[in-house]
Amino acid sequence: MFVQGIDIPEGLDPPDPNDWPYTVPAVGRLLTEPLEFHAPVTFLVGENGSGKSTLVEGIAEAYGLDARGGRAGRKYANNRPKTPLGEGLRLDLTQRGARQMSAGRRSRTGYFLRAETTFGFAEAVSGMHGYWDENLSEHSHGEGFLIILNAMFDKPGLYLMDEPEAALSFMSCLRLVGLMHELAESGSQIICATHSPILSATPGADIIEVGDHGARRSKWEELEMVDHWRRYLSGPGKYLRHIIDS
Repeated sequence: MFVQGIDIPEGLDPPDPNDWPYTVPAVGRLLTEPLEFHAPVTFLVGENGSGKSTLVEGIAEAYGLDARGGRAGRKYANNRPKTPLGEGLRLDLTQRGARQMSAGRRSRTGYFLRAETTFGFAEAVSGMHGYWDENLSEHSHGEGFLIILNAMFDKPGLYLMDEPEAALSFMSCLRLVGLMHELAESGSQIICATHSPILSATPGADIIEVGDHGARRSKWEELEMVDHWRRYLSGPGKYLRHIIDS
């Protein structure tokens, strides 16, 4: 592992808890309590607006990755203004993580895959040294995601993902589960914000459910999203009757 926890340290100019993003409970709790990571693969799950993507983005920036996505070591990643959370977040690094941070930009291994910006970024770097050779425009959205994942998640490092399931089919999600498991076995650390019960079932993963309560650890079978999917698939009408007029 590279990062074993995050928090907002006390300082001379502490953040105002009434300012965004600290008004989001899962983010605001970092002002008084750290969030720890216990396993090589961690999933942050929760409803839209719960703060899971904001947390992943903040970790990316604090580690020197571009908040819009991309690989570690990019020349201009640290030159762009950071988000408020990325500016104030402190990473509790393992010895391994500290060595990577102190070794300099080019020595860092990792990637931030952000679903909403992936293909805009991919168009700019396809064919460049250090990325992938394939022309993503000749592939489907999901195939392009898998090309990026296989090319960029290729060595032990810190890998951050924000809703990667957005472009993936059921079977492609299973392929990503296999990739994440292999990366964890090889010494990587993965922190992923997701709505997917498929991805969050990755063996050995630590699951943190974020919401109005802040953040709490949960078992897969006890997740609210898993319960909703299970009940919906067993009888869609129970949900749809409240949405669609008969």
